[in-house]
Amino acid sequence: MEVITEQEDDTKTTLWLDKLEASGYRLTAPRRAVVRVMAQSHFTLDPTQVFLESRHSCSSLGLVTVYRTLEKLEELRLVQRVHQQDGCHSYVAAGIGHQHLLICSSCNKTEYFSGDDLAPLMEALGAERGYEIKEHWLQLFGICSQCQKKNQAPIQI
Repeated sequence: MEVITEQEDDTKTTLWLDKLEASGYRLTAPRRAVVRVMAQSHFTLDPTQVFLESRHSCSSLGLVTVYRTLEKLEELRLVQRVHQQDGCHSYVAAGIGHQHLLICSSCNKTEYFSGDDLAPLMEALGAERGYEIKEHWLQLFGICSQCQKKNQAPIQI
């Protein structure tokens, strides 16, 4: 399992802030707080969760700023939208290159994976249905090993 250091998280946050600024976005304290939370999270977060977590470091943050910042981060491909099983969407820091997501349905932990070869399936499906498939996005939901261990722990009486 890959461990991300605090320094790598700080570097990622700085890179994201630089990209926002280069795209003409003003770097206010509330926006910095949202970026920091998203860049350093390894879990899917919905806008309300981002808001609550970011308010710890910036009490003047408003929910509208969270939504606008998430939209801009998505536009810059720094975060990607995750469609949850309940129909609501959340966000996660984008992976590098073309990768897919494993998402824990219990704690929302996310992990990226690659190496799948869906080309034969996409070609067959496209030919069968008359589509020229240009891209795909795969999200797999399950229960991570930590949550499995929690669920298997004996009940203390």
